[in-house]
Amino acid sequence: MTGRIVLLGVTGYTGGLVLDALLRRGIEPVVAGRNREALAAIADRHGLEYAVVDVTDYAEVADLVDRGDVLISTVGPFERFGYAVARAAAESGAHYIDSTGEVGFVLDLRRELHALARETGSVMLPAFGYDYVPGMLAATLAARQAGPTVRSVDIGYFAIGSLCRGLSHGTRTTLRDGLTLPAPRRRRGELVQERTGSRVRGFDVRGRRRNATLVSGTEVLFLPLDLPTLDSVTVYNGWFPALSRPLVALSAITALTARIPLGRRLIDALTRPMIGPPGGPDADERARTRSHVVALATAEGSRPAEVHVEGPSAYSLTGELMAWAAQQLATTTPRTNGVVGPVEAFGFDTLLQGCAEVGLRPVGSGRR
Repeated sequence: MTGRIVLLGVTGYTGGLVLDALLRRGIEPVVAGRNREALAAIADRHGLEYAVVDVTDYAEVADLVDRGDVLISTVGPFERFGYAVARAAAESGAHYIDSTGEVGFVLDLRRELHALARETGSVMLPAFGYDYVPGMLAATLAARQAGPTVRSVDIGYFAIGSLCRGLSHGTRTTLRDGLTLPAPRRRRGELVQERTGSRVRGFDVRGRRRNATLVSGTEVLFLPLDLPTLDSVTVYNGWFPALSRPLVALSAITALTARIPLGRRLIDALTRPMIGPPGGPDADERARTRSHVVALATAEGSRPAEVHVEGPSAYSLTGELMAWAAQQLATTTPRTNGVVGPVEAFGFDTLLQGCAEVGLRPVGSGRR
């Protein structure tokens, strides 16, 4: 291994899953965060080095990594805690991976740090987990089936099994906050902002028609870089299909409320019971759900090509994908530098093989 792997946020839910996945690969990362006592306990349990660092302090994070190291961050919300970490990686030439689902944050990284990362040799992979590697995988497969004149892609994220008790504190917070944020989509070659939840689309999933609502997704940023004929990309979430149409009205009400004085505080107060305590589903609960993602790619004058990929639960998959990416960056020569997507970073064949390695694979069509 040519570079160290440093894991920020190991005391949190997602960080713990990434640590477990790294250890299963025989990788012993440096674990880092603010809570010295909790870090020491984890480090002692696994025989690891640890470092106390404030993720909002650029200088402290920059002192933690050198060129060629891999810095993994699971400390969100990333709009609040992510910028100092990302900039420290870019300026030091360390590679960077995070678990964000916040597309606005990824847009900022691309705009502010892409050129710098290319100069320093840093590969930056934001949102390299369930958000949004499965969609990139499915969409690229579908686009290849559609042919060289592919023009549009629609992507739907679904869960097989109930998520009523299977969402983490962080996911619930992101879902709540996402209702007040715009959802970027690619339309006629331009990036446009629409209201989250303002559209509903049906997909066939395991023989059933399921609705999904408009959400953010980094596919709208990175797919057109890999597929130059693509001028339309839209991402949907169908975790709770029965709520898709009610969410259209709820998102409108929430967006309006957020604009009035103290509206944000009112939303937080009303939704606090929904957020729940810190943590997330345990191994037994994760085993009850699977990830299922659909992509429909359309070329001029043809029917859509349809691809389905399926894998472990969203949380297990995130831990495994981030560990795989960290190992790749630490042991192989990168294909490119900068703030990039999964295909641009590793090449499609390597990404396809890596996804299969962690259990994310193409499956049969939606209709049975």
